[in-house]
Amino acid sequence: MTSGHRSSDRSGQAPVPPLSLSAGWAASAPLPEVLARLDSSADGLSSAQAATRLQRHGPNALRTHRVSALAVLGRQLRSAVLLLLAGTATVSFFLGDNTQAIIIAVILAASVGLGFFNEYRAERASAALHSSVRHTAVVHRDGTHVKVDVTVLVPGDVIRLALGEAVPADVRLIEVDSLECNEGILSGESTASEKSTPPVAAEAALTDSTDLAFMGTIVSAGDGVGVVYATGVDTQFGRIAAGLGQRQPETDFQAGLRRFSYLLLWVAITLTALILITNLLLRRPVIDSVLFALAIAVGITPQLLPAVVSASLATGSRRLAKLKVLVKRLVCIEDLGDLDVLVTDKTGTLTEGRITLIEAVDPAGAPTESVLRLGLLATGADAASGAVSANAMDAALWQSHDANRLVAGTAHPVAILPFDHARRAMSCLIDDRGSRQLVVKGAPEQVVAKCTAPPPTAQQTLSALFADGRRVVAVASKAAPDLTTITAEDEAGLRLDGFLVFADEPKAAARDSLTQLAALGIEVKVATGDNPQVAEKVCTDLGLTSKGTIVGTQLDSLTDDTFDAAARNHTIFARISPEQKAQLIVSLRRSGRSVGFLGDGVNDALALHAADVGISVDTASDVAKDAADVVLLEKDLGVLAAGVAEGRRIFANTIKYVLMGTSSNFGNMFSASAASAVLSFLPMLPSQILLNNLLYDGSQLAIPTDNVDAEQLHAPSHWNIAFIRRFMLTFGPISSLFDFMTFGLMLGVLHAGPVEFRTGWFVESLATQTLIIFAIRTHRVPFFRSRPGVVITVTTFAVIAVGVALTVSPLAPDLGFTTLPWQFFGALILLTIGYLILVEVTKKMFYADPIHVPGRPSRTRGREHRIHRRAARFSHSGTIADPGSAPRQR
Repeated sequence: MTSGHRSSDRSGQAPVPPLSLSAGWAASAPLPEVLARLDSSADGLSSAQAATRLQRHGPNALRTHRVSALAVLGRQLRSAVLLLLAGTATVSFFLGDNTQAIIIAVILAASVGLGFFNEYRAERASAALHSSVRHTAVVHRDGTHVKVDVTVLVPGDVIRLALGEAVPADVRLIEVDSLECNEGILSGESTASEKSTPPVAAEAALTDSTDLAFMGTIVSAGDGVGVVYATGVDTQFGRIAAGLGQRQPETDFQAGLRRFSYLLLWVAITLTALILITNLLLRRPVIDSVLFALAIAVGITPQLLPAVVSASLATGSRRLAKLKVLVKRLVCIEDLGDLDVLVTDKTGTLTEGRITLIEAVDPAGAPTESVLRLGLLATGADAASGAVSANAMDAALWQSHDANRLVAGTAHPVAILPFDHARRAMSCLIDDRGSRQLVVKGAPEQVVAKCTAPPPTAQQTLSALFADGRRVVAVASKAAPDLTTITAEDEAGLRLDGFLVFADEPKAAARDSLTQLAALGIEVKVATGDNPQVAEKVCTDLGLTSKGTIVGTQLDSLTDDTFDAAARNHTIFARISPEQKAQLIVSLRRSGRSVGFLGDGVNDALALHAADVGISVDTASDVAKDAADVVLLEKDLGVLAAGVAEGRRIFANTIKYVLMGTSSNFGNMFSASAASAVLSFLPMLPSQILLNNLLYDGSQLAIPTDNVDAEQLHAPSHWNIAFIRRFMLTFGPISSLFDFMTFGLMLGVLHAGPVEFRTGWFVESLATQTLIIFAIRTHRVPFFRSRPGVVITVTTFAVIAVGVALTVSPLAPDLGFTTLPWQFFGALILLTIGYLILVEVTKKMFYADPIHVPGRPSRTRGREHRIHRRAARFSHSGTIADPGSAPRQR
C-alpha cells in the first residue's frame, strides 16, 4: 500500500504514519515534509517506535523462506508422470482391474513419498543455511548508530549508506558525500546515478529522482544518510519482483529434465497409440486393450526419476556442506559441475589476502616517512581519534609501528572524495596546523598521470616494485589553501611524493588447487584490478601457465569480435573495471563456455551476475554474496575444486538412471508391443508390466550412492537429448533382441502356455534391465576396471531375487504367475551373460564414435533473472535465500 497522506487516530492518540510514501511524492516534497509525514526526524526513531511499526508493516522482505510441508508435497504432485500414473490407476479401478490399480498406487506413493522426504529435508537444510548468513544495516535509533537486520527496518528509520553496500529499502536522502548508486537492476543502465539532496520536480521520471536511493541498488561511490520511506513489497524493487511471481528461472539441469520428459512423452504416446490400434484391429477386448496400452505408457516412463533426482541433489548438498561449499539452491549443484572455465580475482584466492605494509619510498626508491604520513592522513581517519578505514591497505598503514607517532598533532581531514573504480584513487583535503593541502593516493598509473613533471626515476622504481610482485599505491599532493570541498577536477597539477609498498604473498595451497582444477578440465583466468606485472609474478610463482596478459585500456578499444578473441586467448586481465569483468564473462559464455566467476568485492557484483555460476565467500561483501549462487566457507580454490567434482558426480549418477530408463524401458515396451501384435494372448498382463517396473525402479534408488569413475569427473557433461535419443535407439533394440530370444525359448523349446510365457518373460525382463546398470554406469569394463557401489550392487541382485520369489510365492496365482522349470533358469543365465557381453561390445563402439559426445547448450540471460537474484537479498530475515539465487537461464 502506498500513500502520500498521514493518517490519524480519532481517539486523540498520536497520528499513525502511513505504511509507505509514493516514490513520486517522496522525491518531490521538501525533506521536512517527508520527515513529518513519516512521523520521524533526522535523528531517526526510538526502539519502541520501530518495534510498533514493525508489527504494523511486517518485515522488510520480499518473500519469506519458510519450509512448508504442503508446498513441498504440492510440487511432487505437479509431475506429469505422476498425473499419468494417477489417471491410469483410476481408469484401471473403474475397469475392474484392482490389482493393476493397487500396483500403480504403490508406485505413486513410493515416488511421491521419496521425493517429498528428500526435498523436505533439503528445504530444511537450505533454511538453516539462510539463517546462518545475515545482512545488516546501520540505523540511527535511540540517539545512536546501531547495526540491525535489514528486515527490521521500517518507514521513518534513518540509515547510513556506504560504498559496497546494497541499499536495503527505498530511501529519501538527507545527506550525501559524492554518493553514486548503480541502478542497473531497475533501469538496465550500467552507468552509476549521482545522488543529491534537493527535491526533484514532481513530474520527474523515477530514474531522474536523484534524491532517492532504491532497494537493491548498489552504492558504487561515496556515502550518505537517508530516511526510509518504503520497505518490502512497497519498494520499487519489491513491486517488480512481486510481479515476476514465485516461479524461478529454469536452470540448465531443470531444462534438461523437462526436455527429457518431452522425449518420453512422445515415445509413450506413439507406442500407446500403435498398441491400442493394433489390438483393436485384431479384435481384442477393448478393456484389455486399453489397460495394456496404459501399462505400456506407464512402463516406458521412469516413474521414480523425481525421487532419484531429489535424492542425488540432497545427498550432494550434504556432501558439499561437509566440503565447506554452500549452494543456495539444490539445482545449482549440477551447474557447478558444469563449469569448464573459472575467472577469479587474485587477492585472497591466489594470494594470502593479508596485506602488509613493506615500506614507503620516494620516487627514487629511497625510504621516507613523509610519504607514510601523507598516506595515513589520506585514509580519511581523524588522527586524534585514531579511527581506521575498512580498506585493507589503509588498515595495513595504521598497523605500522610508526603510525600513531607520524600523525600525532593537529592535522585532520576537512573533506574527502571517496575511492571509485573509474578514478582508482581517493582524495583527502587535510588541514595541517592551519595550512591546507590536497593528498591523492591510488593506482600509480592514474595518480602519476595527474602529476606535473614526475621524476624520471619514478617509472624505474615502479617497474622494479611490480617485477617483485609488490602492490603499490602512489601518493601525490599539492597546496590547496582555497579549497573547502573536493571534486575530481581538483586532482590535477599534483606533486608526486612517492609510493606505499605492500605485500600480499602467493597462497601456499593455491598451486595444488590450480592442479586440481586443471585435472577437472577447468581453465583458470585471472581478472584483477592490480598491475599486470604483479599478476604475472603471482601466476608464475604458482605455476599457472599464462596464454598472455591484457589490460583494461587495451580492452576498451576492441570490437565485440576482437574482445571475444582476447577473452579466449589471454589468461590474465589486469587493471580492468567491474564492467569489463562482466563483459569478459559474457564474452566467454557467448563462445559456448560454461563460466564460473569467483569474487568477493562490490566491484565483482556485475561479473557474479553475468556468470553461469557466481561464486563468493562468506567473508565477502553483501553485494557479492547476494549475487553469488555458491558461497565458499573458505576462500580456497581447492574447496571449489571439490565442489565442482561433487557436482559432476551428481550429474553422472542422475544420467545413469536416465540412460537406463530410456534403453531398458524402451526395449522392453517395444518388445511387448511387437509381441502383442503376433501372439494370440497378451505377452504380459498390465499389472505384471507395472510390477516389473516398480521392482526395477526400486533397485535404482541406490544410484545416488554409486561410485563414479575418475574420467567422468575430468570434464563437464551436459544434458543432450539427441545423445539420449541415440542411446535409446542403440541399446533399446539390444534389449528387445534378447526378449525375442526369450519368446523363442518359451514358445519353441518349453512350449509354454500364456501363464508360463508371462512368468518367464517377467523374470528375464527384470533380470536384464536391472543388471544392465553395471554396464551403463561406466565406460570401462564393469567390476574389473570399475567397481560399483556396494548399495547399488546389493539392491540390484536383491530385486532380481524378489522377482523370482514372487513367481513361487503364495501371491503368484493372484499376480498371474506360475512356477517355472529349472531348464528355464539355466537358459536365463546364458541369455543374461550373452546380453551383457553384447552390451559391452556395443558400448565400446558407441562411445568410440565422436558423434556420441554430448554437446553444449546455448546460454541466454534476461532482466527477469537479475530481479530474481536481487530478490534473494531481502527474502528471508536478512539472509541469502534461494528464491532469487538461481543460476542463469541458458
